[in-house]
Amino acid sequence: MKYVLLICDDETDPPTNDELRDDPVHQAWWEDVQRRGGLIVGERLRPVVDATTVRVREGETLVSDGPFAETKDVVGGIVMIECPNLDDAIAVAEGHPYARRGGIEIRPVWE
Repeated sequence: MKYVLLICDDETDPPTNDELRDDPVHQAWWEDVQRRGGLIVGERLRPVVDATTVRVREGETLVSDGPFAETKDVVGGIVMIECPNLDDAIAVAEGHPYARRGGIEIRPVWE
């Protein structure tokens, strides 16, 4: 089954790409995901100030800057993995460094 991991964190102090690349915890997590053979895609997202939200209400398209919800923790990246079950997806998520400073939301993908 495919799962998307929504990487959530406080955006006020994001690590740089170099910091992530040099972080031994992040490196170990990345190697674990590759060893499991389940990585489909993974990308960091631009900050929430670059977000645009689109809603259509009663035939009118409403476009606004920023995210849908006002919250301290925002989705900063996504990882799509393939795992045999939710327990394995949880094991992957708990190894991600952001599970210790933010949160990882796991969503199954409709197939």
